[in-house]
Parts: sequence; C-alpha cells; structure tokens
Amino acid sequence: MNIPDEYFGDDRNNNIDAQDLQSKVEICKEYVSEGQVFAYLENIEETIQLCLEYDFIDDGIYLADAVLEITPYNSEIWQFKGIFLNNQFEFERAYDCFNKALSLNPNDVETIINKSISEENLGLVAEAKESLELALSLEHSNEEALFSLAVLHERKEEYEDAIDYFNKATQVDPEYSEAWYELGFCYENTDRLDLALQSYEVFLDIEPYSSTGWYNKGIVHLRLGEFEKAVNCFELSIAIKDEFSSAWFNLGVAYANLTRLNEALSSFKKAAEIDPFDETAFYNIGLTYEDLGHLKQAIKYFNRALKLDEEYYEAYLSRAYCMHNLGMKNSAYRDISKVFSLTDKIGSDEYSSADISNILISYNTKISELKEKLSKNPTNIKAHFELADLYLSLRKNNGALREFNYCLSLKPNAPVAYYGIAMVYFRLEKIEEAIAYLKASFSSDSKLKVKFADDFPEIKESKLFDQLLNSSK
Repeated sequence: MNIPDEYFGDDRNNNIDAQDLQSKVEICKEYVSEGQVFAYLENIEETIQLCLEYDFIDDGIYLADAVLEITPYNSEIWQFKGIFLNNQFEFERAYDCFNKALSLNPNDVETIINKSISEENLGLVAEAKESLELALSLEHSNEEALFSLAVLHERKEEYEDAIDYFNKATQVDPEYSEAWYELGFCYENTDRLDLALQSYEVFLDIEPYSSTGWYNKGIVHLRLGEFEKAVNCFELSIAIKDEFSSAWFNLGVAYANLTRLNEALSSFKKAAEIDPFDETAFYNIGLTYEDLGHLKQAIKYFNRALKLDEEYYEAYLSRAYCMHNLGMKNSAYRDISKVFSLTDKIGSDEYSSADISNILISYNTKISELKEKLSKNPTNIKAHFELADLYLSLRKNNGALREFNYCLSLKPNAPVAYYGIAMVYFRLEKIEEAIAYLKASFSSDSKLKVKFADDFPEIKESKLFDQLLNSSK
C-alpha cells in the first residue's frame, strides 16, 4: 500500500475529526496485516497517540500490540497500552504494562502517575501514594501528581492534607480547573464556606459552562442562607443542563425559603418529572402544597413518596398533620404510631441478630432477678421502674403498662412513669392518651422534654406534635 506521508502530517492533526482518525486507523491496520509495521512505525505510533487523545481504545490496543511485537523494549508504547487498559477498567493488565514500561525507563514521571491510577483502582492505596510521592521527588512541581495525591487524601476524608495538595497544584497551574473544583468541595466539607465560594468562583471563571460548578456554588449559598444567590446559581446550572434533577430540586428549596411557593412547587415537580423515583421530590411537593393550604393535594404527594419508601417517617408525620387538620384523626394517629415503630431504637437496624439475641438473654436474666427481688419486697419502687423499662424495651407492652401504673400507685405523679405509659400508648395506637401522659410528664419534669427530643427528634420537631402538645385538650 502506498499512502503519502503527508496524510499523517502534524498540520492535519490539529483539526482531525473522528472520521479522519478512523481512516488513519484503517490504514495502519492494513500496514499491520501486510507485515509493514516496521516500515511505517512512525505513522502507527502517531496514530496510537491520536487514539489516546480521542478515546479509540480498542483500536489503540490493537496497534500498540502490533508495535510491541516488533519493538518489545519500547517503554512509551507499553505506557500507552497501560493507559488504554486503565480507560477500559482493565487495571491489573494496565498495572503490568506500567511495570514493564518502568523496567525500561524507571524515572518516567508520566508512567509513574498512570501506574498510581491502576494501583488505586486495585485497592493498593498505599502503593499509589508511594508512586505519586516518587513522581514528586523526580518532578517537584508536577501538578498532576499533586492533584492525584490530593484526591487520595480527599477520598479518605483527610481534607486538610487534600487542601494543601490542591492549593499546590493551583499554584503550579492557576488554570487547573479540576483542582479548584475539588478545593471548593474540600472547603465545603470543612465548613469553610467563604473559601468554598471563592474556589468555585475561580473554577467557574475557567469553566463557565459547568452545570455542576454552578450547582455546587448554589449549595454553598443555600447553606449560608443566601437564597437569592442560590436561585441565580441553580437557574444557571439548569440553563446549561435542563435535565439536572438535583438543581431543580434545590432551586425549589431556595424558592421555598424565599416563600415563593408557586415557583418552589414548579421546581419540585420538574425534579420529580426528571427523576420519578426520588421520594424526596414528591415529599417536598407535598410540603409545598401543605404550606399553600392545599392539604388534600399534599396528602396525595405524601402518598406517592411513601409508595417509593414505605419507611419515610417524615412523610408519615406530614401526612398525619394534614389528616388531623382535615378531621381524619384515626388515620393521623395510625401514621403517628407508624413513626414510633420506625424510630423505636431497640431492634432497629443498628443491632445485628446476634446483638438482639444477647440483649434478650441479658434482659430476661435481669427480669428474673428483679422478680425475685420484688417477691421479697413488693414495694421496691426502683425495682418496679427497672422492670417496667425492661418490659418496654422488649415491647411487652402489657407488662410495662402494669409496672408503670404500679409505680404511680406507690409514687403518685411520678413523671418517669407518665413518660413510660405515654410510650406504651403510642405503641398501642392510643395517641390521645399518649399525648395526655406525655404532657403530664413534661409538666412534672422538663428534662423529659430533652429525653423525648433525643429519643424521637423527628417527631418532636413535627408541626403536628407541636399542635398536639400545645393544645388545651
């Protein structure tokens, strides 16, 4: 085959498109099939580099293998093959290629950095760190090595170290947009929000059409309570990427905080349209309808949220509030009981089956000891309280109720007994009785308000509970 060398000239590479590159690849494959690799080695190597640049992975590997067959000591081609394999997520094979390249050229910084990518993805994090430190010892101001070291620290949530390396990378290359972006993220996670804003602003000066950059900046403004600025950022993010559901969602949050409820509603609905499996979008549509006073519509969307997540206790609480205010007390009380069952701590996901088994053995042993103690001294109120608490923990509601009532007979108006009875009644779905006893416990001992808030923070903060606890009935 006779192809003019000018076809591979540098003047064409600057403007090459995918079709041109595919033509070059096909020509090089013909060189390979005709056994002319050595004769056209320079052209093939040039095409391999273009395959790297334009992500022609399979073609690049094919041509690299052809070159390595006749020049097995070409460290650059071994490195290129490793990069292709990294991009193909073939990290073990890539790692072998980089080691081969380094055996031929031990101090090649670019190969060392690419090897660290394979190491990290193979879980060899310590080795990846060593590789990057070696790269920096050979080339102190290599911004790619600085950036990669920063990312390693960032992923381990070692934000201070990450910030130090990201800052060094931006000092070497002030236009290093990815470093500015990650720097903003690290500052966010260490609550240095002003510095996070500054970092995102520099990033957006370099990459003004980044939807995620505007989104992240908007999140920082939200956290700072700067809702108008947050709106502007989210709107810019959406203008760049209209199907960005999280940007629509947080635009709704910003509008809601500005009490621009109709705009909030539209934003949340758009988020739900883009991601119909996001229960929080439907929940926030419900909340917005609730704030607008459209309680039946609110219930409809709380129902949709609960279809997606049947343990979404905030949705139960909000639905209960709407139902209660529409006169649907029984339905509201069922939702409250559901929330208590979801937030009850004993037997929750924080305990393994082995833990629960050990707890049961321990509790039953303790119950036997307390019953023995009470058989000798039936008026031992401390023992009755301990027994009541154990029954409550084991969900033996009748036993707990019996013991707490007995405590009240021994010590009338005991606030802890009132509180315990309230907990039992919540479980038994006797909500009005539970609220009455809870109010009695709070009025007798204000510390129990703190306990309730600790035990059930979501319930304590709900509008319905505030309404119920502060009602005169």
